[in-house]
Amino acid sequence: MSTKGMSLFEKRRRRNRTALRARGAGRPRLSVHRSGKHIYAQVIDDAQGRTIASASTLEKDVRGTSGANIDAATLVGKRVAEAAKQAGVTQVVFDRGGFLFHGRVKALAEAAREAGLEF
Repeated sequence: MSTKGMSLFEKRRRRNRTALRARGAGRPRLSVHRSGKHIYAQVIDDAQGRTIASASTLEKDVRGTSGANIDAATLVGKRVAEAAKQAGVTQVVFDRGGFLFHGRVKALAEAAREAGLEF
């Protein structure tokens, strides 16, 4: 597929997903999306095309705090790891979704690792 007309962000996301498919062979992926106000994380089984676990700063327990800081990202990382472990998933591939591994994305990943996910 041609990358003509794609933004740099879309190209970076596509490169990242291609590398994940090669490395992740059969593992679910922990996908992260970061917006200006919130952060979202999902554990996705691409083979079956379904979401196994998810967490975000829009959930009732987290909604009262700001979703645009490292503390909120850490909380979301812990929550998604706990939900994935309850679903029987312990190993995932980290999909940063074209975002740089820095700040909130890094905090989410480190919290998920501390809570028991391996990637």
